[in-house]
Order: sequence, then C-alpha cells, then structure tokens
Amino acid sequence: MLATASSRRFIDALVNELSISDTRYEQANESYQSLGRWLNRPESAITQFAPAVYVQGSFGLGTVIKPLNLDEEYDIDAVCELKGLTKADLTQERLKILLGREIDAYRRSKGMVKPLREGRRCWTLNYADGAQFHMDIVPALPNDQYVRKMLEARSLDAQWSGTAIAITDNERLDYQTLTEDWPRSNPKGYLEWFKSRMIVMLNERKKRLAKSISASVEDIPDYRVQTPLQAAIMILKRHRDIMFQKDEINCSPISIIITTLAAHAYAGEEEIADALLSILSGMDRYIDRDRDNTAIIRNPSDPVENFADKWAEFPERERSFYQWLRQARDDFAKVAGMDSAQMIMETLSPHVGVELAKRAKDRSSGGLRSSMLRGAVAASAGAAAPSFAATPRVPSKPKGFA
Repeated sequence: MLATASSRRFIDALVNELSISDTRYEQANESYQSLGRWLNRPESAITQFAPAVYVQGSFGLGTVIKPLNLDEEYDIDAVCELKGLTKADLTQERLKILLGREIDAYRRSKGMVKPLREGRRCWTLNYADGAQFHMDIVPALPNDQYVRKMLEARSLDAQWSGTAIAITDNERLDYQTLTEDWPRSNPKGYLEWFKSRMIVMLNERKKRLAKSISASVEDIPDYRVQTPLQAAIMILKRHRDIMFQKDEINCSPISIIITTLAAHAYAGEEEIADALLSILSGMDRYIDRDRDNTAIIRNPSDPVENFADKWAEFPERERSFYQWLRQARDDFAKVAGMDSAQMIMETLSPHVGVELAKRAKDRSSGGLRSSMLRGAVAASAGAAAPSFAATPRVPSKPKGFA
C-alpha cells in the first residue's frame, strides 16, 4: 500500500510535532558528559578504574518523543562502566557503593538539595534543565569475554558482544557475593545493531545535511538527522501511549519490543509513511516460537535474552501487544489512502492525541515537509548547562533500550 501525498505530509508533520529539539539532545549529552568529567577528575576515588559514562535508551537511539503531559519528565538512561575493574575484583554491592559515593559528591558539588536515590539497578540524580530531565545511572563492568564465550557455546551470534557489560541488581541473592554470574546488558551493542538497520539512510541524510551547511560528514552527530525508521518508531510509541493511557494492569507493549521488531521489519524506505506501513505489516514476523509456542523476541546484542520473557508469565501482555498491533495497522492503513488533512486529523486524533493531531494538521496544511534535520530544528551553538532541582523522584527499573 502506498500513502497519498496528503497522508505523507501529515505523517511527516506528526513526527516533527513529536520530536524534541536538538537543544534538548545537547542538554542530555552535556548532563552525562558533565558527570563523566567529575568521575575522571584527579581527586575522584574511582578515576584509576577508567570510568566511562555514556547514554543508553531512547536518547541514544534517537527515538525520544515529547511527553503526553507537559508536566511529565524525561529520563536520561546512562551507564557508568568502570573499565579498569573486573567481576573478580568486587561484588555488585561494592561496585554500586563505590560509584554511588562519587555520584553523591557530584550531586553536592552542584548544590542539589534532594538526596541521591537508589533504584534496583541504578542511582538517580534529580535535576532540571528546561527539558525536565532526570538521570538514572547504571553501574557496570566490562563483560565481553564472558558473554562471547556464553553465546559461542550456544552457537548464537556473538557479533555485538565486544561491548557487553555486567550490571548490578540489589534484589539478586548473589548481590553481596563475589561471582562471575552478574546481570548482563549491552546497550552499545544494541545501538550498533539498530544503526546497522538504517545505516544507508543515516549516512545519506548526514551527507545531505553536511553539504547544505558546508560541513564535514564526520562533524555531524547522529542526533542531527532523523531516519524513517526512527520516525516510525516515535509514531508507534505515541500510538501505544494513547491506547494504553489508562492501563492499570501494566499491559502496555514495552518500547524495546516495538523498537526491535520495527528495526527488523524496516526495509530501507525513504518516506516515513512508507516505512510505517511496511513496519506495521511485517513486524510480527520477527516473533519466534519455541516448541511450547512460547514467544521469543531475541535481544540482537545478547540472543540469550528474550525481550518477551514476561509474556509467558503474564499472557495478557502478549494479547495486548497483538491488540495494539491490529489497531495500529487499521488506523494507519485508513489514513494512508486519504487526501484530506482534515479527515486524517479526525481519524488519528483518538489514537495519537487531539492536540498533537491538530498541530500536525496545521503544519501539513501549510505545505511544510519533514526536514532532514531532527524536528526541523537546527542545533544551537551550545548546550545549556544542567541546573538541578529539589523535586524528589522514586527511581524505576532502567528502561535500558527504550
């Protein structure tokens, strides 16, 4: 199915209205870089362990969307990997304590009023920088050799294992025990896999942008451009958010499942509307089944992990996923053939939000097409420095790759 010109303009406008500005990305980038500089200062108690702080989750993937409610806050999901330590050197508890002390010192140096909060796997800093950010920092150690051996022993793809990490979990029985069996993660590996699914369009858009501003391609950060895959995922996440806005039993499809299946199904389409329709038509084909018909959605960076592992325990979550997929297919198939922006707005309003649909309609009716720039907003000359708020926050389980 091919979308009409009106439908394509509307979908383009929808993404522009969902997108956060480059300035927000720059502020998120500065927030974790600032923490990294602190942890590597000469006086740091962990500087000899080569701490590396990097972003994960939707900020890393380029799929952040504006919140449904302007009062909602963004989470920056970050990792602090101590590259100079191994699992043989300390327990999960000890690692978390070591890092927590330095993060708390950073908090005090910034005049943050509320105390550092501990989550199951992370430390949480409460701060505000105009974009309503909080940062969850996951302590980690290198885990590449362990994961590679594990995957190869199972004849599974170890292509992305070079950036695997071990993380902490204070609810595990071995949290205080010296052991090789730590919880695993690999956000860098997942990001590289994700980029591989859109690399042609990513490189093409970076080249076009570099030429338009007389810059080198190497000087264009990934967040400055937006691919149809990223844009389609943003729309699907908003559709999911609206459909499960009153979800009281935690059945909303998780972002990592939507992102993974969408990336698998993306076939290199150049238009967002075409990518969206293609992804919706094929994403469920990448759900595997075992002999017991249990759903398997493998983490591409760690194929032992099943992103759908909770579906067996909570079958209502699997039913909700397929219910959402059917609804999304129906909604976007309807608007694909429409020529009237007004009709598209009326059709999508219940499924993406009334105000968002109205803004998209106004933008598309003005003849504005999606720019190669993210959110059609040029990057500012410099990021605003983070400022810190006194609002308490109870940390949740890190979203990981959402």
